[in-house]
This record gives sequence, C-alpha cells and structure tokens, in this order.
Amino acid sequence: MQVRALITEGTQADCKESIHLIEGISAENLLADCGYDTNQIHANVTGAGLNLVIPSKQNRKEPRDYDRYLYRLRHLVGNAFLHLKR
Repeated sequence: MQVRALITEGTQADCKESIHLIEGISAENLLADCGYDTNQIHANVTGAGLNLVIPSKQNRKEPRDYDRYLYRLRHLVGNAFLHLKR
C-alpha cells in the first residue's frame, strides 16, 4: 500500500494536482469522490492500468460504471483523515 500527499493552497482545485500523485504509482484501484471525475484523470488512471473507482459527476452526459462496494469502503480513509485533523 502506498500513501502520497501533496499540500497546496486552499484555493487550488485538488483534481488538477491529483495527476502528480498518481504518476508512477503501483496499485490496483484508485478511489476518489466525484470531484475527481475528469477526463484527464480517467485517461491517466486507465493508461496506468488502474481500476478507476469514482462515481460520475451529476452533469456527466454518460455516467461511468464503478465498483459501488469498493467505493463505500473509501469512508475508512476519510475517517482516518478526520482523526488526523482533530
């Protein structure tokens, strides 16, 4: 398991910086919320051979499929960050 972090300004969009975090990563799946549902992230992730587990944004014309069970488990990561923030 690999964990990477990149700290940016609060006004900078996370999805733009996420490309740098997934470059060269060795993993089976990439889990993220719908804020990371961009065509560029999708192309980079699938090009790297990772399974993309991101629900589609509501405004996407053709929603993408994703592993709903695996996505539900991502709350564990969110809880870990919440604990660190406290």
